[in-house]
Amino acid sequence: MTSMTSTDGLDSLEQRLRRPADPGRFSDDELAGLPGPVARYFRAAIAPGAPLARAVDVDMRGHLKLNRRWLPLRAHEVFAPHVGFVWRARVAVVIAGSDRYADAHGAMDWKLLRLFRVARAAGPDVARNSAARAVAEAVWVPTALLPRFGVRWQAETQRELTARLTLDGTDFELHLRIDDEGGVESMWLDRWGDPDQSGDWAEHRFGMQTIETRTFGSSTIPAVVRVGWFPDTARWAEGEFIRCGVTALAPVDTSREDLHP
Repeated sequence: MTSMTSTDGLDSLEQRLRRPADPGRFSDDELAGLPGPVARYFRAAIAPGAPLARAVDVDMRGHLKLNRRWLPLRAHEVFAPHVGFVWRARVAVVIAGSDRYADAHGAMDWKLLRLFRVARAAGPDVARNSAARAVAEAVWVPTALLPRFGVRWQAETQRELTARLTLDGTDFELHLRIDDEGGVESMWLDRWGDPDQSGDWAEHRFGMQTIETRTFGSSTIPAVVRVGWFPDTARWAEGEFIRCGVTALAPVDTSREDLHP
């Protein structure tokens, strides 16, 4: 069996994640019975007639905080919110590696100059942490959040939404704050992790703040974002660890012509 940490293993997992869209196209029929604010979010995020995508390819650029220094980051991700992801990245040119999740298993593997391993981890804690990441990034695939895919929605207020979904037997609550037009201003959920690097893993508030929204093909998403632990608290400054922008995004069923905004 090919190891999931090998390049061949990652390639194989990426191909499995590139699942075709569901039959049909997006219309108001998908929103029947949803609260008004939830329908407003979907109408802002998905163009009429859009394919009902379940997975995307995403390119991103930005900065990653490592040992209190912000280092340049370039990454590509193949992502299916209800299945998993492969995230391959290069940090400061000399550090390269991947994070991945599928089948209730998560792992990471990073090397310096392709020779010296600087980080490698797997196991139940990493898997639980990675599953929450897959749910958090679902805002990049808004069609995958439609009720047809088992997502249950509630409007707490006109601008506060909660999406409940299950991934590999674990239940999650994804909280969105939207603006008057339905665009996502911020997202948060409880994520298993050890942000203080104390050795004690637990659930902590994790989230994203939108700096800029962009349209890629038929999807309008939070495209320039700040991501990290402890959003909307006094610890956000220390918890934030990624500032990035989505530079390309394409549902797997579309042509490369739709890749750029």
